[in-house]
This record gives sequence, structure tokens and C-alpha cells, in this order.
Amino acid sequence: MRYFRLLVLGNGISAYGSYLNMVALNVFVYDATGSALAAGLFMAVRLATSVVSGWVSGRLVSAYDRKRLMVGADLCQAVALLTLLLAPDGMRVGLLYALAVVTGGCSTLSQVALRSSIPEIVGAEHRVRANGLLVTGRSLAMIAGFASSGVVVAQVGYSAAFALDAATFLVSATVLFLLPVRTKAAAAGSGTADASGAARWTARLLLGTAPVLMAMIAIRAVDGLGSSSHNVALPIYSSGLDPDHPATFISQFWATWAIGNIVAQQVIGRLTKKSGRTPGERAFALGACVMSAGFIVVFCGLPTVPAVIAALVAGAADGFTEIVYVSRLQSAPDDQRGRLFGLSASAENTGFGLGMLVSGALLETFSPLQVVAAFHGLAIALCLALLLLLVGRAGKREPAVEEMAAPDASTVTEGRG
Repeated sequence: MRYFRLLVLGNGISAYGSYLNMVALNVFVYDATGSALAAGLFMAVRLATSVVSGWVSGRLVSAYDRKRLMVGADLCQAVALLTLLLAPDGMRVGLLYALAVVTGGCSTLSQVALRSSIPEIVGAEHRVRANGLLVTGRSLAMIAGFASSGVVVAQVGYSAAFALDAATFLVSATVLFLLPVRTKAAAAGSGTADASGAARWTARLLLGTAPVLMAMIAIRAVDGLGSSSHNVALPIYSSGLDPDHPATFISQFWATWAIGNIVAQQVIGRLTKKSGRTPGERAFALGACVMSAGFIVVFCGLPTVPAVIAALVAGAADGFTEIVYVSRLQSAPDDQRGRLFGLSASAENTGFGLGMLVSGALLETFSPLQVVAAFHGLAIALCLALLLLLVGRAGKREPAVEEMAAPDASTVTEGRG
């Protein structure tokens, strides 16, 4: 953990840049083209690239030095933003879609590489605490990025916003480059790896876990659907609460959600340190149920205080499940871990992108509560199914242990006689 806090700081700075340019670029596309379709296409290209990048990133982080990949990803995003900044006005619209590809691909690659590297950087026994720090840093970066994007664009303009975005990625790349951390197990080596062997291992892992790990990844994909639904529904719901000040409830929601994430990091860190055990699949399923239920309650038309409490609970459960899930995938061997995180990234981004399209269409007909309840209700159903599967597996193991113990006891008795 010696250098990890500096890495968290650098990652938080680049995450701030990601959230800032997510808003600034979307607004810029709309202002430059005057077309909502063009803005939607920009987001679609970025999400599609993220989905494809998940598969590619899994192979890259298994075969090459992860630290170099993360530094390269940050530098590529910085160069792409500076290219857009320096390009003539007439060329900027065309460059935006190339930028969508670069940012979508590089952000996913950086995330997969970092998550795969955590056990090697801090040690497997500290990975839960490290994941909690990363979740906290990214939560704060998200709030800061979303909150400041409107002010930055309004006060200093798009060019300054793009320059600030590029600077955050340059800072992150510099911090990563200077930190003396190892991101890959010594036995895994560097350079090219047996990609086909890693792919076969991933298939064996997913089948051999009967199918708990596959269910967890599927739940994360459906969580992406739920996340997209409340993201799309939140502005509509907030406008209905206060048409004159629609941003008020949105700000309260995300600020409270971030506080919940920080609380989760503190709680899970203390529990893990005290018990010496990492929460497992059951904790993940229960946390995901609480998270989805909390998001549904937020849209039930409650007074401000109960709604904020629900957002706090949802944020805490969201942070908890994120930490537990990532820590679970990190328990895989180092040379095979990247494939799992690549698959997970593709599943999560697919769920989120599909949810953006479907929830947007459904909100034309149904209320925010109905849409959010439908998507998050599906996640709750899958979590309950996973819990039943886990309980059933545990029940089958117990009789097996008793049956194996009985012959041993009789053998011992007969021997003494």
C-alpha cells in the first residue's frame, strides 16, 4: 500500500477528466451540429467501442506490461483531446467520432489493466481495501466532474475544457510512469503470452464454477441496465418534482450517492480487517438486491429526507457490491485475471448501452418509477436466483461431508475392536 494512495490520486484525476469530457463533449457535439441524433450517435460510438474494447483489453493485459498499457491509454486520450483542441473549427465535428473511439477504448483498457493489477501492486490480502479506495476516488471524481463541467464550459469555453481534460490525463500518466510498482506477477512474464491457453482457461473457469461466476457477471450486466434506467429517468423525475429548479434533486441524489460509496469503503475495510475474511458471492447478491431496491425507492415520490436516505443506502450498497465483485474476480491467477475483467467490462458496457436505448424509449410511455422498477426489479430477481443457487450448493456439500465422515468413523471403531 506504500505507493497505492498516489496511484489512487492519479486515477481519480484521470477519472475526473473522463467525467468532465463526457459532459463537455456531449454538449459540444450538440452545439456544433444542432442535432440530437448526432449527439446520440457520439454516445453510441463511444459505448460500442467500450464493449469491443473489453474483449481486446482482456487479451492485451494478459500479454503485455499493464503499467505501460495504462500510461499509453492516458497519453492517447490526452493527444486525442489536444488534436481536437488544435484542429480548425471545420474539422472538429469529424474528429469527434474518432475521439469517441479513442476515449471509449482507452478508458476501458485502463480500467481492465488497473483492476487486474491490484493484487500484484498491494498484495492479495490488501485488495479489498485497495478496491475500496479506488471506488471512493472515482465516486468523488464523478461528482466533481459532473458538478464542474457546466461551470467550466460556461465560464471558460470548450477549448479550455478540452485543455483541462488533456491535462488530467497527462498528470495521471506521469504519476503512473514514476511510481515504482509491479503490475504483473513475476511468473507471468511480459511480452507475448499464450493467448489461446488463457482463453481456454477462462472457459474452464466459467464452466467449473458451476455457474456462479457467470451469474455474477450476468448480474453486473443487468445492473448496467438498471444504472442506465435511473440515469436517464433522473432528469425527468427531478423536473417533475421542481420544474423551476430541476438540477436541485439531481445534485442531492449524486452527492448523497457518493457519500454512501465512501461509507461503504470504510465499513467493508473495517470488517475485512477485523474478520480477516473477504465477503463472497452471497454478500455480493445481497448487496446488489439492497442497491436496486434503494434506487427504486428513490423514484417513489417520497419527501426529500426519505428519498435522500434511500439514495444514501443505494450508494453504500453500490460501493459495497463493486468492491466485493472486483475482489472476487481478482482472486483468479494473475495470468488469467485480465480475461475475466475484459469479459466483465464488455458485459457491463453492453448492459449500460442497451439500457440507455431501451429506457429512453420506454420513458416516452411509462413513468420514471415504472421504468426504474422494471430494470432494477430484473436485477433483484437475478440476485435472488443466485442466492438460491448458492444455498442449494451449500446444502449439497454438507451431506457429502457427512457421508465421507461416517465410513471413517466406522473404520476407526472396527480397528479398535
